[in-house]
Amino acid sequence: MTLLIVDDEQKIRELIRKYAVFEGYEVEEAGNGMEAVALCRKKSYDLVIMDVMMPELDGFSACREIRRTSQVPMLMLSARGEEYDRIHGFELGVDDYVVKPFSPKELMMRVAAILKRAGIAVAPGTDQVTMGELTVDFTARRVTLAGRQLDLSPKEYDLLFYMVRNRGIALTREKLINEVWGYDFFGDDRTLDTHIKLLRRQLGACAEKITTLRGVGYRFEKE
Repeated sequence: MTLLIVDDEQKIRELIRKYAVFEGYEVEEAGNGMEAVALCRKKSYDLVIMDVMMPELDGFSACREIRRTSQVPMLMLSARGEEYDRIHGFELGVDDYVVKPFSPKELMMRVAAILKRAGIAVAPGTDQVTMGELTVDFTARRVTLAGRQLDLSPKEYDLLFYMVRNRGIALTREKLINEVWGYDFFGDDRTLDTHIKLLRRQLGACAEKITTLRGVGYRFEKE
């Protein structure tokens, strides 16, 4: 598998490259966001590791451009860990967010976890579920609200699909994280809460279908 490492600091790129090569990955590098966008237009990568604060074109802007033509898994690096930055990254379809300074070994474990989850298929079952104005098409991986197709991130699709398939059932936070992110997920509960917040925003009037269960988790209500 080939990783694209994007960071304006050469020492950071060299550090990540060292550990990535040791884990058996092929590695290519870019020194800024514009280089990353150009490379992603020329060839396909299995995962992109990209810094947020860079000259020429910042990581978020580069991610937005790459997402126009590719759904390559993406992990963002940042010296800032504010909730706003994490939410903004997840809105753009980022798979994970790591705050600097970081452990290279943990970073590689996160990379392995993302790649493992990237090919997860939707579990077999009913092809389509319609609840009022909301329609979830599992086979086409499409969600429409009042006839308008929603533009969800890959992880928002995974989370919504899992909750809809298990609608009416109280889902613990641990269960949701394990089933949607995987047992080898290294994040925390805030990642789940952030995605629930983003998903509710997308669902608009249907956001009330996701009920918060204090001290437990969430439940997607039946019609």
